[in-house]
Amino acid sequence: MARVKDRRISAVGVRDLSHPKSLGTWQLRQRPTLSLRKKMNIARHIRQTPFVCTRCTRSIASVSALKRRGHGFNRVLPGHTSIPSQYPMTLRNRTASPTSNGAFKTYSTATTSRGRLRIAIIGSGPAGFYVAHRLINKVQDAVIDMYEQLPVPYGLVRFGVAPDHPEVKNCQDTFEEVAQSPRFNYIGNVRVGPDVELTQMRPHYDAMLFSYGASEDRKLGIPGEDLPGVYSAREFVGWYNGLPEFQGLEPNLTAGEQAVVIGQGNVALDVARILLSPVDKLARTDIAEQAIQTLSESKVRSVRIVGRRGPLQVAFTAKEARELMHIPSVAFEPIDRSFYPRDMKLPRVQKRIGDILLKGSDATLQETPRSWALEFLKAPKVMHSTSNHLSSIAFTKQQFAIDPMDPAARVIPTDEEAMMDASLAFRSVGYKSTALPGLSDIGVPFDNKMGIIPNDIYGRIISPSLGPGELTAGHVPGLYCAGWVKRGPTGVIASTMQDAFTSADWDQ
Repeated sequence: MARVKDRRISAVGVRDLSHPKSLGTWQLRQRPTLSLRKKMNIARHIRQTPFVCTRCTRSIASVSALKRRGHGFNRVLPGHTSIPSQYPMTLRNRTASPTSNGAFKTYSTATTSRGRLRIAIIGSGPAGFYVAHRLINKVQDAVIDMYEQLPVPYGLVRFGVAPDHPEVKNCQDTFEEVAQSPRFNYIGNVRVGPDVELTQMRPHYDAMLFSYGASEDRKLGIPGEDLPGVYSAREFVGWYNGLPEFQGLEPNLTAGEQAVVIGQGNVALDVARILLSPVDKLARTDIAEQAIQTLSESKVRSVRIVGRRGPLQVAFTAKEARELMHIPSVAFEPIDRSFYPRDMKLPRVQKRIGDILLKGSDATLQETPRSWALEFLKAPKVMHSTSNHLSSIAFTKQQFAIDPMDPAARVIPTDEEAMMDASLAFRSVGYKSTALPGLSDIGVPFDNKMGIIPNDIYGRIISPSLGPGELTAGHVPGLYCAGWVKRGPTGVIASTMQDAFTSADWDQ
């Protein structure tokens, strides 16, 4: 593998360095439509604009830090001038020429240190940072440039984890250690593809790893799901976590008392818990300020979480179910005990969830008007409206095609229907990855059906045009993937960490 020599690359960031949870402080500069030479030589055009720099990134360690303006994620360190002019070396010094087999041979006209392994990581979520952590610790000559379309890093750790789960965000301590390395460069507020083309980036790196996650949600594909009052769980979670993309969502929580969440994973239970939790409790977390105001005005009193299959096939964890059971003054509607025959032997995970569901909540339905329920064996069919706003949802009842005790049991529709009143609905049936613009131009295929980049189990990207994918045949040289774009949008941060280590360690 040819070693490419280069230095750091700067990028446009944010003008206002106030803490990013206050959405009103986000003032992103408009991205210029420039040639690659001008795009990467940003110092030549905007010398006085702060940008998102590795050594200036600081995670917010406590809730109190969130409340202090000027002490957010992107504050400039004392004595450190965070402007692009500190990185004068840019890609204008890089030259590439095609070899006989069409691949690029790269070399640099710059005078820099020899023997450095240049690696680009696209995406700054847990997968990208865990790969960077592994490489920096194991490959002493690796220099990593991490590209991110948002000004701030950490992906779903920052914008996807529920605000009342701060312990899940402890992995940011590891990521911050990575950010302190002199061999790591964070390049924020840059969209790979639209702003900097992959064909222009590829010659300048020995290896590129794609870990940009899943940026779209799966749709139900039923009539009425675009009605006012229907939201995706992804945008709702992004809204209450302060993701700039969804700062203008303004969900209507005052149209009625019953909400329906379609899907039975952890995110679905997160949505229900945020809707039903006491606002004063949420106010002590790092939830976005405008979300507190909207939730305080909410009229939602009941949340029904609906799934196509049974309780043995749910995707949420016991921890998530237990938390919902213990929300003060919120009751759980008991489930049908026929789902759990007395003589049934279950795997440990399913048994724990079953015990929690059968035990029920601390509060009872007679004690409080606020409640939640799990609905099984129902598939959404159509969403109805009144005065151009969601009013009810029709479901087709399902039945098991095989043993209902099988965790992988399939269901088939029946002729029966069920109606459910709802003025508010969330679809929470999963995320999906999409292809970056220009992926195919550098020889990277994308499986649109699976929503992943084809790869072997080690994260090496496979192209059908190059071979069967055995040993080295079929692998696209120097190109890798990790995280959800590698295996699909499943798992938790711990499984993402192991997946990232597998991608980083494949040749160890």
